[in-house]
Amino acid sequence: MYLIIFDVDGTLVDSQDTIFHGLQVGFEAVGLPMPDRKTALSIVGRSLEEAFADLVGGGHLDKVPAMADAYRQSKISRRKQGLEVDPLYPGAKEAIERLHARDDFLLGVATGKAMRGVRHMQETHDLNGRFVTIQTADTSPSKPHPDMIERALSETGADRSRTVMIGDTGFDIAMARTAGVHAVGVTWGYHDHSRLAEEGADKIIHAFDQLDQALNEILKYDKETA
Repeated sequence: MYLIIFDVDGTLVDSQDTIFHGLQVGFEAVGLPMPDRKTALSIVGRSLEEAFADLVGGGHLDKVPAMADAYRQSKISRRKQGLEVDPLYPGAKEAIERLHARDDFLLGVATGKAMRGVRHMQETHDLNGRFVTIQTADTSPSKPHPDMIERALSETGADRSRTVMIGDTGFDIAMARTAGVHAVGVTWGYHDHSRLAEEGADKIIHAFDQLDQALNEILKYDKETA
């Protein structure tokens, strides 16, 4: 049995606009200047409090709880208004459905989102039931700590040598390496592509239609059993 774990933001969904808006709300709530877009999005993949802490630096760490709370409340309010709809990247759903259809594959999620954010994504894009293990910031330390992958392995009984983490950030790749599993970096997300290679990605792909080949080259499974 193979376990394929997906990051969400920047890997499955293009959430940069809604994340940037939430960060703006957080900074405005405490009267701090918002960083530029590239800097702001560099923290995608981190858990919320850690993301704000990274952005404000040591001088304003006392403001982080209020910033995170403002972000969360904004998300909840906007979802109720139908304003938080992050589109799937091209080919994402097809790739998920293709892998989900295989008897020898299990799919999972490891994300800095809260569980309610993952549930919203699943419901929005009709992905309920596709992921047998979902690891979030609600129960695990922020990436690149390996806890999310360790929990996924424990829940599924998958072997590390048959597990692959797929993500767009250096945090994802570093997490995978620390956990002793394979890693595929994707270039359509929010981190510079060089970081994926520097952190040790086994493969780097530029579109979802390259994923099957990358997984086959890493795991050497039999395509004919699909």
